[in-house]
Amino acid sequence: MNEDRLLATYLVETPYSLNYAAEKIAGEQSTGTFVTVPGETHALKERHRAQIVKVTPLEDVTHPSLPGGKIPSHHDGVYHRGEVVIAFPVCNFGISLPNILATVAGNLFELQELTGIRLIDLEFPRGFSEGYKGPRYGVAGTRKLIGVYRRPIIGTIIKPSVGLTLEALQQLVYELATSGLDFIKDDELNANPPYAPLEKKVKAVMEAIHRAADKTGKKVMYAFNITGDIDQLRAHHDCVVSAGGNCVMVSINSIGLSGLSYLSRFSEVPIHGHRNQWGMYTRAPFLGMDFNVYQKLCRLAGADHLHVNGLNSKFYESNASVVHSIQSTLKPFLGGYETMPVISSGQWAGTVQETYSNIKSIDVMHLAGGGILAHPNGVAAGCESMKYAWEAATQGIELHHYAEKYPVLQAAIDHFSTK
Repeated sequence: MNEDRLLATYLVETPYSLNYAAEKIAGEQSTGTFVTVPGETHALKERHRAQIVKVTPLEDVTHPSLPGGKIPSHHDGVYHRGEVVIAFPVCNFGISLPNILATVAGNLFELQELTGIRLIDLEFPRGFSEGYKGPRYGVAGTRKLIGVYRRPIIGTIIKPSVGLTLEALQQLVYELATSGLDFIKDDELNANPPYAPLEKKVKAVMEAIHRAADKTGKKVMYAFNITGDIDQLRAHHDCVVSAGGNCVMVSINSIGLSGLSYLSRFSEVPIHGHRNQWGMYTRAPFLGMDFNVYQKLCRLAGADHLHVNGLNSKFYESNASVVHSIQSTLKPFLGGYETMPVISSGQWAGTVQETYSNIKSIDVMHLAGGGILAHPNGVAAGCESMKYAWEAATQGIELHHYAEKYPVLQAAIDHFSTK
């Protein structure tokens, strides 16, 4: 790849020709505007104008995907769809994620000539690894900290998400930390609320985790939600680390990629990246961006773990889309930017087999909230049921057959399969 340019691939829909739409994108996002202006010289355009690399026609449709399109006077009622690859000169924005987004995902979403526009891929020059070092821990570092190998990391989420007193939270964490779990996380809704300030929460939780470690010999990883304004991130991080914490969590879309990158420069523990709010960027099929793009941006900015949704979940996303998200996060990127996919949402032992059969990888974190906490035989049984389900899947044994050996797995099937 040419090291002087960044390639962006778009899925577009337009009542104009695809080539005309590609020209509008290239011009709007580089040197052009709606009229020719003084100073837009040939030499300037040669150096700074975005270039059309490839236009691939797809299907035509008879109705626009988005409102507000400008219809040409000669329109025949057909809207053309296709993939467009645009090369943007790196000298226009430098190695800067905020300014890259202004270029590849800026005003083009508002162009009247487009009735659909979705960013589906970005190809970064290798030089970006000089400015953004990526995850410090990733899969290998997280496994080393937790001491879990040859299987997924099994975890859960604090539920109820909000409202627990510090005493109730401490009691729950102790129960979870002595149940065989590898990982526990705060819910994205609970960071630093007035009724349970982060400093007091950290103290209560870490007391429970240390007490549990003394009993079991294993220190569970707990992701404290430190989401807040950027000027709070260091203090929140330091609060966790000074208490012996081994993971921090942020809502990436709340603090932004710049906030994530800032945190990653000094974080002494893995950063658990939650993607809440992601649906509003991607749910419309001809608007926003593909997760393939999002995960690259998050990996560049330093996310060690990244949520990818789950198969057969409670959300709108199809299983094929979830599999695509997991696989894209597991793909090599910029020579080793390793981020662990976090599978969550409506998960229990019964979702394991289909997950593994589609991704063929154990380098994931599999979180089950109700699927562990609401197991009829208790939290420890819920944790065991998840581990047994993964054993069955990786050995190619049908879940019901494996459950004949393990009552906690059969109990999970009986309880959750009807929910």
